[in-house]
Amino acid sequence: MILRFIIFLFLNFAALGLGSIFTTAGVSSDWYQSLNQAPWTPPGWVFGAAWTTIMICFAIYLAILWPKVQNKKILISLYVLQWILNVSWNPVFFYLQQISLGLAVISALTIVVGILIVYYWSKIKVKTLWLLPYFLWLLIATSLNAYIVMFN
Repeated sequence: MILRFIIFLFLNFAALGLGSIFTTAGVSSDWYQSLNQAPWTPPGWVFGAAWTTIMICFAIYLAILWPKVQNKKILISLYVLQWILNVSWNPVFFYLQQISLGLAVISALTIVVGILIVYYWSKIKVKTLWLLPYFLWLLIATSLNAYIVMFN
């Protein structure tokens, strides 16, 4: 369990690290600062705290789920898809400044995490709640991106 947790934690934080390459400069850019942002946009420090907590919880979820799953191909495919979508959003949104494509990416990510919740509920039941912070945060993040698309 501990080794699985460490492996997933490393992979999850690798995704955050890659994404942060684009986020740091993007958030402070004139382009981002000039956008009409949702009134419920949290202060910047909340994003770092939220993503750190989310990725720890996600690693716990995956470490618990892994031995319970017979067909690992599906789980690996869903994990890789969410990893790629998670990493992709930052350059799409901040570097390419493609807010509509960013909304598509984050919406797809939200759907993939929702699929993980529903598809594997029967395997670990209430322990699936470890994934709930990720899903809830994605709902908020998707709403923030959608607001930017609608009002810019």
